[in-house]
Amino acid sequence: MAKPRSPKGRARRTHERLAEEYPDAECELDHENAFQLLVATILSAQATDVGVNKVTPDLFARFGDAEALAGASHEEVEQLIGSLGLFRNKAKSIIKCANQLVERHDGQVPTSMQDLTALAGVGRKTANVVRSVALGQPGLPVDTHVLRLSRLLELTTETDPVKVEHELNPMIPAGERGLFSLRMILHGRRVCIARRPNCAECVLNDFCPSVQI
Repeated sequence: MAKPRSPKGRARRTHERLAEEYPDAECELDHENAFQLLVATILSAQATDVGVNKVTPDLFARFGDAEALAGASHEEVEQLIGSLGLFRNKAKSIIKCANQLVERHDGQVPTSMQDLTALAGVGRKTANVVRSVALGQPGLPVDTHVLRLSRLLELTTETDPVKVEHELNPMIPAGERGLFSLRMILHGRRVCIARRPNCAECVLNDFCPSVQI
């Protein structure tokens, strides 16, 4: 099979290969609804999914919806999430976010990018996670793995996540952007590891411009 020569061609081939490699890819943040995923994603900044999943069961058992969290004390939330980095700032963010959900959206998580990114602690990456995973909307979250792999595959030369997202979006069907991101993240964690990429075992090694074998 001929090597794809354009970024769009490489993106399409990458999408196809990773879909075969990770057919059951799913968000690794435990959640039962859009509200829980929104809070968990805010908490995941500079933290691992494993670490977040350790604190959210008790957090959601105590504060299961926006109304409950909006009325929480900072001290109690800090105690529940204290094992996470930046837990004090994160407690402030999720309580403020919950209050905004109650005041602006009747306690429900909005679907639009504009409304989501207007919430405390929510940038485009978090909004895209919630949109694509929990709300059935198009969204391509660009985390460090998606950014790094996109540059290695020469899908983009940009370094800003928002610019990378805008470059990638036209290359991937709207309804599949979330899955593309999830699979890129899994591949970055398991194979194309930053410090020791395993090019020999990579399913993209026949066309990746950065391959080292």
